Amino acid sequence: MSILCTLIFLLFLMISLLFYVLALYFLNFNLEIYIEYNLLFLNSISLEMVLFLDWVSFMFMSFVFFISSMIVKYSDEYMHGDKNLKRFIFLMILFVISMMMVILSPNLVSILLGWDGLGLVSYALVIYYQNVKSFNAGMLTALSNRIGDAAILVGIACLADSGSWSFTLYSGFMTMNSNMMLLMVLIVFAAFTKSAQIPFSSWLPAAMAAPTPVSSLVHSSTLVTAGVYLLFRFSFIFSVEMMKFMLFISLLTMFMAGLGANFEYDLKKIIALSTLSQLGMMVTILSLGEKNLAFFHLLIHALFKALLFMCAGAIIHNMNNIQDIRYMGGFINFFPLTCACMNISNMALCGLPFLSGFYSKDLIVEIFSMKFSGIFIYVIYYLSVGLTVSYSMRLSYYLIFGEFNMLSLNSFSENNNKIMLKGMLGLVFLVIFKGSILCWLLFPTPYFIILPFYMKLMTLIVIFLGVLLGIELSLMKHMYMNKSLKLYNLSMYISNMWNMPILSTFGVNSFFLNLGKIYFKKIDSGWLEYYGSKGLFYSLKNFSQIFQLVSRNHLKVFLFIIFLFIILLVVIF
Repeated sequence: MSILCTLIFLLFLMISLLFYVLALYFLNFNLEIYIEYNLLFLNSISLEMVLFLDWVSFMFMSFVFFISSMIVKYSDEYMHGDKNLKRFIFLMILFVISMMMVILSPNLVSILLGWDGLGLVSYALVIYYQNVKSFNAGMLTALSNRIGDAAILVGIACLADSGSWSFTLYSGFMTMNSNMMLLMVLIVFAAFTKSAQIPFSSWLPAAMAAPTPVSSLVHSSTLVTAGVYLLFRFSFIFSVEMMKFMLFISLLTMFMAGLGANFEYDLKKIIALSTLSQLGMMVTILSLGEKNLAFFHLLIHALFKALLFMCAGAIIHNMNNIQDIRYMGGFINFFPLTCACMNISNMALCGLPFLSGFYSKDLIVEIFSMKFSGIFIYVIYYLSVGLTVSYSMRLSYYLIFGEFNMLSLNSFSENNNKIMLKGMLGLVFLVIFKGSILCWLLFPTPYFIILPFYMKLMTLIVIFLGVLLGIELSLMKHMYMNKSLKLYNLSMYISNMWNMPILSTFGVNSFFLNLGKIYFKKIDSGWLEYYGSKGLFYSLKNFSQIFQLVSRNHLKVFLFIIFLFIILLVVIF
């Protein structure tokens, strides 16, 4: 089986390097290639297969293939001994192919193919461990994504009126007629379901039921980033009002996820909530008109989030699948390399100066400070950035620095997972250096941002305040446990993402389930049954019994009718 993994690893790595070189070439010479193959004309709509190649698509594909190659290598050991490893690897390949469809095509129909492929394959991967929890999580993921698929389908119908399904044709002369307004709303709706913004956030932590390599791929560069990428491509049709709406929703998502992660104890869910927070950050800066900056953060985030999940997976793998961080601690003594990788990716997530996350995050925060926005938006945004640092420090404390909380006779060793370490070490250097490299490459003119002294230092102040808060929360854990019953409802409300999973399952289901029950009772088992199949069956049965009785006694009946006829004749005459 490892031969298959090695082959796919090498293939993906070579494709990644090729695409990266092409991206740099296209970026340097400002090239764009538009390949169109016309299939047929149908009622004045041209049906065509379109590929749009520019530096953005090549760069994104390069990152997707590189991260996928490392994850395939990592899976070789993580999924070792799994009976369905071949199926797992092929599902991962299908996932990457679906993402390519979304990235390369400016045509809404072929975007839908990739979009639907992502939803379908993610369902197959979330239910990979076949138990009740996985099935429920898979269903929630699939149904949440179906809403976005439906929005894109209606968007295709909107564009059918305009003559072509390729959105690039509309970018030059954008007239906001009613069709385009509707398309704008539908695209934002679809992107919000895929990128799990409020009110569709509940599926993202639920999707953690999948194996960790899947989580690493899904949450870094494929499924959840497809929504942000779609917004990036369609950014030219958004009106000012829609931008404001996106800003408020993404800010609330960012704040909710950051707050929830500080109260969560499941290792994978904490990292999932941090993904949600970073997606909120991308949409926030995109809604302020800085789409290139959102794309820059998307690329950097893909690297450190993939590494963070891989480190978490290595720890869970060695802990015999325990995910509760309260059982962990002092891992620096057992897994020095894994903990080093985890700390680097955690610090990159915080935006610690001169790691890759700092270059995108600091730029985003400073440009956000430049934009004219209300005090509410400003405060919520900086609070969210501080909460990111806080939960990262809390995670580092519980996993790496704190005391060991597992059984005293356990012995863990890093020597068992050498292949997983190779996959992680492939990413760790990029997590350190890639931010500065991309900063020089993507922005030919350096951003020169002039702000007042305290606003300029605000990012660093918030980072260090977040560090203090995170350490303080971790050290207060015993006191918090003693006092927690007083604040039980509040902490449950915050860690449960403001009751969103309950609202998106029971809240939506109960009405339809009750309606179904009433329909079944009153109509299916009631009147419809009486006048329909059951009544018809009884009528036919009774009639057939009567006819059978008649046919058995036909001679008696015949003589009886003759007798009646004779009596009638006698009576009349």
